[in-house]
Amino acid sequence: MRVAVQAEPFDYGAESAAFAAAAEGAGAVVTFLGVVRDNGGALRAMEIEHYPGMTEKAIAGIVEEAAGRWPLTDALVIHRHGRLAPGEAIMMVATASRHRAAAFAAADFLMDYLKSRAPFWKKEIGSDGAEWVAAKDEDEAALGRW
Repeated sequence: MRVAVQAEPFDYGAESAAFAAAAEGAGAVVTFLGVVRDNGGALRAMEIEHYPGMTEKAIAGIVEEAAGRWPLTDALVIHRHGRLAPGEAIMMVATASRHRAAAFAAADFLMDYLKSRAPFWKKEIGSDGAEWVAAKDEDEAALGRW
């Protein structure tokens, strides 16, 4: 199980391939890539802030929770911070399990957590100024499934 919080870009293809190759005993590997979304074409950049140490610990805790809920053989979470442009990779989740249902459910659980509870603060910078991103009701509601 690995958690990385980093400013540097990551290679999704290489990370996915390495994760799958190391997933001994797994019959299913699920990967997800999140990118900075530009709704309407006005976004210039997104700035993501976090508290080093606290963020990694919080994400590692939720990965441990996922491994306790589903029979995972491995899991990976990579999340970037700093200034990102539209279209750039912002995060990746990968899960491996003997069966696909567990791999999909654990990946979905981790993505919902990262979207709603991980200690990141996001600011959208557009042509008309900057604004902190507020929590969305639908993201909070998604956590109710778990």
